[in-house]
Amino acid sequence: MMRSSPTISFSTYSSVKHASCPEYVLITPARNEAMFIEQTIKSVIGQTIRPAKWVIVSDGSTDGTDDIVKKYSAEYAWIELVRMPERTERHFAGKVHAFNAGYAKVKDLQYECIGSLDADISFESDYFAFLLHKFEQMLDLGVAGTPFVEAGFQYDYNFVSIDHVSGACQVFRRKCFEDIGGYKPIREGGIDWVAVTTARMKGWKTRTFTERTCQHQRKIGTGRGSVFKAKFKVGQQDYYLGGHPLWEVFRALYQMKLKPHIVGGVLIFMGYAWAYLKRCERPIPQELIDFRRKEQMQRLKSVIFRIVGPGRATGKKR
Repeated sequence: MMRSSPTISFSTYSSVKHASCPEYVLITPARNEAMFIEQTIKSVIGQTIRPAKWVIVSDGSTDGTDDIVKKYSAEYAWIELVRMPERTERHFAGKVHAFNAGYAKVKDLQYECIGSLDADISFESDYFAFLLHKFEQMLDLGVAGTPFVEAGFQYDYNFVSIDHVSGACQVFRRKCFEDIGGYKPIREGGIDWVAVTTARMKGWKTRTFTERTCQHQRKIGTGRGSVFKAKFKVGQQDYYLGGHPLWEVFRALYQMKLKPHIVGGVLIFMGYAWAYLKRCERPIPQELIDFRRKEQMQRLKSVIFRIVGPGRATGKKR
């Protein structure tokens, strides 16, 4: 249990210090999330500190998502449904367009933090109070979140740094979000990664706080096809988001020990190699690619140092 003082637990802190916490708003792009969104809505309604405004943007949903949101927005004035027109083509830039439709509804409000929240996650009642408290503690914190878990899976932070914040729930300090120019509408994906990495490049701290988790209901990366296709696309995305080739080799080797065993790592590397041979266009600036590769090499050195020990890593006898 995290404590804000030697004698007061955080849950107590969140209730007695409610008025001092930063004001926040949430935006949720949702496309055909009728199976999961009610769990997310109940999680937000149950928060010890609720958002000043929560805009749920239905991105052309056809499965009853709108009806579920309308039921709750009729009862809670701070929940608003925005409807986007239906579209046949599915791509990741659509999520950004939906987010921006929600952002237009809140950008003139008074708030200190803004969160992008997926429509298929759930969390404990002090989830946002916990994150808001982190923004109070760390004045240079630009983006915050927690790990997500799904069917027993959780990221290994040897290869996923705590400096990265999952797109399932990203909470930005408002000034940081404005500094990075918001989310970039990249059709192939990686919009969450670009936002967080750009924030670090501009001098903000970004952090995943492992003391809390959120529960992800849908298996990550499978919304557009099979697990095998998703793994191949991960490799492609690693290339066009500027991943270093040496980092990709180590990542593929590591992924081979995870399900689907061997095949997953092979497909990731094949996706990267395919994009490399095709010279796929990279939708991010060179300075961001350079920044990412520098971070990757620093992390790779750190991982090797932990595995082989200080003597072997430096070539010195112990």
